[in-house]
Amino acid sequence: MTTLSVVVPATDRPATLPRCVAALDRAVAAAGGIEIVVVQGPRGLGVCAARNTGAARACGDVIVFVDSDVEVHTDALVRVRAAFADEPALTAVFGSYDDAPPGGTVAAFRNLLHHYVHQRGAGPAATFWSGLGAIRRDAFLAAGGFDGERFPQPSIEDVDLGVRLVADGARIVLDPAIQGTHLKAWTLRSMVRTDFARRGVPWVALLLRSGHLRSTAATTLNLGWRHRASAAACATGVAGLAIRRPATVLAALLVLLGANREFYGLLARRRGLGEAMVGVGLHVVHHLTALAALPVGVAAHLRDRRARDQQFGCGSRTAAASTPEPTIMVAS
Repeated sequence: MTTLSVVVPATDRPATLPRCVAALDRAVAAAGGIEIVVVQGPRGLGVCAARNTGAARACGDVIVFVDSDVEVHTDALVRVRAAFADEPALTAVFGSYDDAPPGGTVAAFRNLLHHYVHQRGAGPAATFWSGLGAIRRDAFLAAGGFDGERFPQPSIEDVDLGVRLVADGARIVLDPAIQGTHLKAWTLRSMVRTDFARRGVPWVALLLRSGHLRSTAATTLNLGWRHRASAAACATGVAGLAIRRPATVLAALLVLLGANREFYGLLARRRGLGEAMVGVGLHVVHHLTALAALPVGVAAHLRDRRARDQQFGCGSRTAAASTPEPTIMVAS
């Protein structure tokens, strides 16, 4: 039987950690025979280094990464184990946030958007998600783990790992039935900052580094035709406002509503009509932020390429060797 080890990076001592671990305890009880490795220190250890450290300490054939602000569903680990048992050639599998996030309007919008995108993206993928994702330990170590040098802060380090895995022939699957509740208390400010600096800019740079992504299924998660059409509609609507063309603004709004009617319907069912209407505005902000990240991402890619050309061969992926001894809690 495939053995699992759960790794939780928690060096920022989040208030959500007790709920995360309690949910994992329930999932372990349902699946049986699984260790939980929680990396709690030292404070300030980057999330990549924390995950890499936990994976090195873990004993399972498969490493299940769970963020410290996620409450996994009780059947999540059972489903993970079944995925690898059913498909021996599977390298990694990841799941989705559920459709019942706590918190206010912005948090609900952001988490339900993630849920909607992942629910529609089931099947083969060329990316990875570490919020609730599992990977064979040997493949993870062979790939060098998460790139802590490039991503010292939480960003798209999991997407980057998935790109490198697929480039080496790995098979990754998105199984939206593997779910957890996201406990993060999103605000408008944190959403914009994350979408721009932590997601948009590095994602553009990653796409430029990895040209093969343009023809893979990974692009459908966040770069499918609905996403592109919606971004174009938002840009057109802003332009229409600037030149005082109400007809242009109305047409852009209709395109946005038509392309995302299922998502807005989900918002209305889960949060009510009022929050769904606010969600349309938040969606516009989300897309405009992504568009603003494009030129900055291109510049970041060019700057990064020049720097790496000058320092070729230097650095380490995990950067864990120079850090103090980590604080790890292990439970079975």
